Amino acid sequence: MFPRIHPSQKDQRSTMACADVDMDIQGDYDEPGEAMSLIQYYQATEIIPDKQGPLHNLLQKQPAVLGSLQMMSGVFSVGVGILFAATQGMDQSLFTLFRVSHLTGILFIVAGVVSNLLFKYPGLLHLSLTVNCGCIIVAAIAACLITVDLVRWNPNNEHHLKMEVMELCVLLLEVVLSAILCFWFSKEKRAKSP
Repeated sequence: MFPRIHPSQKDQRSTMACADVDMDIQGDYDEPGEAMSLIQYYQATEIIPDKQGPLHNLLQKQPAVLGSLQMMSGVFSVGVGILFAATQGMDQSLFTLFRVSHLTGILFIVAGVVSNLLFKYPGLLHLSLTVNCGCIIVAAIAACLITVDLVRWNPNNEHHLKMEVMELCVLLLEVVLSAILCFWFSKEKRAKSP
């Protein structure tokens, strides 16, 4: 299919490739010399959409950002756990005895890494959903242990009290992040299943 050429350009015709698009020269010409002074361009009439990946809708929501926040809060939790283990005896709190901060921190680091890997490995969707649900359960248990510690706290140890309250706030943040990711992952999983 060749484009239509103005009668004054018939002698200037060269061989052109075939195309599936309308290749009309844009513009109206009344006189033969007028066509040379105007800018001429070709415009495709149809744009072919890009092929979408397997988790396109989910990845548009940027779960890797929330996964990165999970990793940062997990690293913070591990740091708090190390501080408590170094400065407090095992019998002083349930927080230290059960290594609550270490466990939740490592679990949230793993959840964040898996959430970040979804872009390259979409098959990890089920694992990521499972790990984030596990994070919510472990964080709820950890929050209960911290609450018990806060109820029976020794008033002489005020610095550790503030640290446990801060860890409780970090756990709340981690639960919110995991809940959002679980909602997105379960919605995507339901959309993928027939």
